[in-house]
Amino acid sequence: MSSPAELLDAVREEAKPGLWSLGVNLARAGAVVRESEDANEIVLRVKVSARPVPWTVVLYPKDLAWECNCPSKFDPCEHSVAAAIALKEALAQGSTVAAAEARFRRVTYRFVRVDAGLQLHRTIARPDGTEVELPGTLSALLQDPAEARALQVEQFDLLADRLLERRTARALPPERLEALLTVLGPATTVLFEGRPVAVSQEVVLPRAVVEDDGGGFKVSVTRDPRLVDVVSAGVGLTEDTLCRLGETGFTGAWLERLPWTRTFSGAQLGELTGKVLPDLERRFPVEVQSPRIPRVDRELKPRMLLEVNHVEGGLSVLPTLVYGAPPHVRIDNGRMVHLKGAVPQRDEAVEQRLLHRLRDELNLVPGRRTNVTGPDAARLANSLSKWSGGLTGDGARTLKKTRLVPSMRLDSTPGAQVPSVGFALDFTLEGAEAGGPRSVDAAAVLRAWKDGLDVVPIEGGGWAPLPREFLEKHGERVAALLAARQADGKLANHALLQLDAMCEALEAPKPPGLEKLKPLVEGFDTLPEPELPTDLTATLRPYQRQGVAWLQFLARAGLGGLLADDMGLGKTLQAACVLGPPVHAERSRSVPASASPHRSLVVCPTSVLPNWLRELARFRPSLKVHAFHGPSRRLDDSADVTVTSWALLRLDAALLGAKRWDTLVLDEAQAMKNPDSQVARAAYGLEAGFRLALTGTPVENRLEELWSVMHFANPGLLGGRRDFEETLARPIAEGQAGASSELRRRIRPFVLRRLKKDVAPDLPPRSEAVRYVTLSEAERAVYDAVFAATRAEVVQVLESGGGVMKALEALLRLRQAACHSALVPGQTAKRSSKLEVLLESLATVAAEGHKALVFSQWTSLLDLIEPSLKSADLGFVRLDGSTPDRGAVTERFQAKDGPPVMLLSLKAGGTGLTLTAADHVFLVDPWWNPAVEAQAADRAHRIGQDKPVMVYRLVSQGTVEERILTLQEKKRALFEAALGEGGVQTALTKDDLLGLFEAVGPG
Repeated sequence: MSSPAELLDAVREEAKPGLWSLGVNLARAGAVVRESEDANEIVLRVKVSARPVPWTVVLYPKDLAWECNCPSKFDPCEHSVAAAIALKEALAQGSTVAAAEARFRRVTYRFVRVDAGLQLHRTIARPDGTEVELPGTLSALLQDPAEARALQVEQFDLLADRLLERRTARALPPERLEALLTVLGPATTVLFEGRPVAVSQEVVLPRAVVEDDGGGFKVSVTRDPRLVDVVSAGVGLTEDTLCRLGETGFTGAWLERLPWTRTFSGAQLGELTGKVLPDLERRFPVEVQSPRIPRVDRELKPRMLLEVNHVEGGLSVLPTLVYGAPPHVRIDNGRMVHLKGAVPQRDEAVEQRLLHRLRDELNLVPGRRTNVTGPDAARLANSLSKWSGGLTGDGARTLKKTRLVPSMRLDSTPGAQVPSVGFALDFTLEGAEAGGPRSVDAAAVLRAWKDGLDVVPIEGGGWAPLPREFLEKHGERVAALLAARQADGKLANHALLQLDAMCEALEAPKPPGLEKLKPLVEGFDTLPEPELPTDLTATLRPYQRQGVAWLQFLARAGLGGLLADDMGLGKTLQAACVLGPPVHAERSRSVPASASPHRSLVVCPTSVLPNWLRELARFRPSLKVHAFHGPSRRLDDSADVTVTSWALLRLDAALLGAKRWDTLVLDEAQAMKNPDSQVARAAYGLEAGFRLALTGTPVENRLEELWSVMHFANPGLLGGRRDFEETLARPIAEGQAGASSELRRRIRPFVLRRLKKDVAPDLPPRSEAVRYVTLSEAERAVYDAVFAATRAEVVQVLESGGGVMKALEALLRLRQAACHSALVPGQTAKRSSKLEVLLESLATVAAEGHKALVFSQWTSLLDLIEPSLKSADLGFVRLDGSTPDRGAVTERFQAKDGPPVMLLSLKAGGTGLTLTAADHVFLVDPWWNPAVEAQAADRAHRIGQDKPVMVYRLVSQGTVEERILTLQEKKRALFEAALGEGGVQTALTKDDLLGLFEAVGPG
C-alpha cells in the first residue's frame, strides 16, 4: 500500500518547478483544509486569495493519483501540490489536515417560523464556536481582503447570496424560499428553530390509492406519511429534513386540499383507466389495490379506423378513434369505452391531430356514418386511397388490394395503303379482392387521371386504384387513340402511328399493314420518289420533289397534312402537283374533262386568287380550273379544280360543304386560326378525302391557332380544344419540361417545314435593319399626351379583368401617335418625322434603280403617304382591301417599266403575292407578331428573286415601338416551341402589355 510520502514523491516528479514552488507557498500559508476522508480518498480544499470558493483536490494515496477541479492545463497543478504537501506534513506530525471549520469562518443558515412561513437569518460561525450576524450581503463582506482570507464560502453560498440581496423582515416569499432550498448544498450548515436539519433535494409528493367501492371504484389522494409538518407554502418538514412539496397545484400550497377522494361507477372504468389514473400517475405514485382494474399498456397508440363499404352508387364510411390493433378501447365524444384487454394511457394531443386530419383530408367526423354518391363519392374514394390509417370493409379491400390491367382489342381490315382498324381499350380488375372479372372503361380511367384522382369507379360498384405507372408512360397516347376513334369504332388513319406504339407498349401483335406507315416514323427522307403529273411544266427542286412525295404518301394513306415551308419556297407549286386526278389515274388528253371523277377545292385569300389561277394555268395546263368567285358565281361540277376565297367559303359554307371533294387545299390557313370563327367552322365542315393546309405561319399568337389548323387536317390528332389547352398549350406556356417536345412528336409526321436558308442556298441574302426616327417637339407632345391617357385606360382595362384584345385596341392610338400625329383624333399635323425618313429612303432607292414595298397596317397611314409620294414625284401603285383588280396592280408593279414604289396594307398584301421586282421592304409601323411582318417581307424574298433584299423597320425612339421589338422575340419563341426546337413559349399576356408602358415612357 502506498503512503502519503510516496504520493508526494509522485506529485513532485510530475510537477513543473514553478508550480511546485507555488504549491509549497500555499501549503505554508495554511490554505489547505480537510473536507472529508475515508480509506480510499481524501478530499481537501485549497483556498487561494483570488477566489472566494476554494478549489477541491481529491487525493488517492493507494493509487498514487490525484485530481483537481481547477481549469489548469497542467497536471499536477499548484493546488494538487499544496494538498499533497499538507497531507504528508500532517501525518508526519501524527495528525491529519485540519477541518475547514477549525481554520476558516463559515456561513450558517437559521430558519425560524413567523406568520405565514419561514424567515432566514445568516450568521458567520468562527472557529472558536462563536457566531455573529451577517451584517449585509456576503458579496459585500468579501470585498474586505481580511474577511475574504478568513472566510470560506461555497458556490451555493454565493448563489444563495444573490437570492437574498433583497432583505425582508417578514416570511420569505414562496418562490424565493423554493429557489433557496434548491441551491443549498449538503455541506451547508442549516438550523430550523435552532435544531440542525438537512435540506433535501427530493420533492415530496402525495400518494394515491385505488380500491374497490361496491360495484365501482374509489380513488383517494393523501399526503406523504413521512411529512411531520408543513412549515411554509410549498415547504414541508420530515423528522430532520426540510423539503419542497410537489404538485401543490393539485394539493394546495399547505396541503389544504388533501385528502382528495372521488368515486367512479363500473361504466366509468374507461375514463378512470384511460384518463384519470394516467393523469394522476404522471403527477405522483398511484397504488392500485383493486383487482378489477385492467393493466395499463403504454405502448397502445391512438389511430383512426375507417370502415368503408360500397352502397348503391357510392360509398359508406364510418370513422372510429381507437387504441390498439385490434382495438382495445374506442373514444366516443371524448370518453373512453373499454372493449377488451389492457387499457392505454391516453394521448389527447395525438387524438386531436387525428381528428383534425380526418376533418381536413376527408371532411369526416368520428362516430358518424357518412354516405356519399356521384362525384362526391369519387372524390372521397380518391382521398381514402391516400389515407395512411386503417381501412376495413368491402370497400377497403377493393381500394387497397386490386389493380387495373389494360386490355386492348383490335379489328383490322386490310386496305390498299393502310389497314382500317377498329379499336377498343378497357381495364380489367385483377387481385385477390376483385370478386370475379370486372372491367373499367378506358375513358373513365382517363377522366379520373386527368382530374388528379387516384381511383376510378368499377362497373357493378366499387372503386379501384388507377394504374398510375402505366398512365404516366402511356396516358397521353391512350387519350389520343380514344380521341381518334370514329363513330363506327374505327381509328382515324392519323392515329395508326399511336396504335403502333401502343402495340409495342402492351406487347400485342400489330395489325398487318402498319409497316406501310414507317416513312412517317423514320423520316421523310425514306419516302420513294414522287410520281409527278405528266402535264407538269415546272422543274422541281429536290426539296420540292420531297414535298410532293410526302403529299402523295399522305393522300394515299388517307391522312391530312400541313405544308409549312418558309415563305417563298413554292408551297403553291407543290400543292398543285397533287390536284386533279391521281397520277396513276391521269386521264388521257383525248378524254373529255367532264369524264374526270376527281374534284379538288382550293380556298385562298381573295388577294391571291388570281395568282392561283395563273400558277395552275402555267404549271398544270391540262387541268380544268374553275374560279368560284363574283356575284354570279356557281359551281362547275366538270372542273378538276375549283378555286375560291376564304370570304366565299364563309358565305357559301352550305353549298361547298354539300359536295365531297377528293382533295381540299386551304392556302394561308392561318385565316382559320380562331376555331370559333365562322370561316373555321366552315372549313371543318368540308368533306374531303385528302386535306392539306398551306401556311408559313401556323402559329402567330397562341398555340390554339396550331390546334385549329391541325384539327382541320387530321381531326382528333391533338385531342379536343380543352384537352389540348390543359395537356400541351398551358404546360408549354409555363415552361414545363418536355411539353414542347411532346407537341412536336405528335405533329411531326403530318407537318413538313423547310427554311430558305436550308433548302434554297442560291436564294440571295435578306438583311434586316432598324431605322430609328426622332420625333419633333410637337410630335413628342402629342405622343406624351396620348401615352398618359392610353396608359391609364389600359391599366384600368387589364386590372378590371378585361381581355388582352381590348387592351390592344386601346393601344392602337398610342402606336398611331408614334407614326403620324394626324392619325390621332383631333390632330391636323401636316408633317411626320417618320414619313420624312421614309420618303428620303424611297427617293434614294428609286434613284439607284431599285423598287420598294411599303407596308402599313392602316390604310389611313397609306392615305397620308400618297400625297408625299406625289409631291416627291415618285411613281407608285397601291394594293389594299378595296383594290378591285389586284392582279393588274401586281403585274404593273412587276413590269420592268413599272413604278418604283408599291404601297400595301399588311392585311391585304402580306400573304400570297409574289413581288420579286422589289428588293427593298419598308415596314412603317412595327407589329407585335414577327410572323406577320416576315410574311410581308417575303413577298419580295422568294423563289425567283435574284437580288439581295433589304428589310427596314421604322421605329420612333422613346415610344412603345421600341418595346414592341423586344416583344417580337417572345412571339418567335412561340413559333419555335411548336415547329422548331424551342423549349419554352410565352404568349402575349397582360403583363406583356403593362410592360410596354413600364419600359418606355414619355420623353
